[in-house]
Amino acid sequence: MNEVYQALQTLRAPIQQGEYDLHQLVMEALHAHGIPCEHEVSLAPRCRIDLMCGGVGIEIKRGKPVRGKLIEQLTRYARCEQVQGLILVAERSVDLPRQIAGKPVQTVCLNRLWGIAL
Repeated sequence: MNEVYQALQTLRAPIQQGEYDLHQLVMEALHAHGIPCEHEVSLAPRCRIDLMCGGVGIEIKRGKPVRGKLIEQLTRYARCEQVQGLILVAERSVDLPRQIAGKPVQTVCLNRLWGIAL
């Protein structure tokens, strides 16, 4: 999980990207670091995560996600056997627990990577 997290720390996303543009930027950063990933992986019926890198699930959100809804979504993902850890990539920060359903959770906040507090 640390290798994936470190690769995502190199992201410098322009403001006002569409969510699928962010998906592409994340995939490019992972590929640049030699990390294979799968896009829009179905984990269970009506449960599809944006990216999987081995056992690491990556969810990508524009803006500042609604914390409660996001935790519900991440909990569904964390309950899936193939998910060993989760990384949220979001334009704006959101406070998440360090673990959800016993799986580690990390956050990559794109505006912080630029050193801008929005």
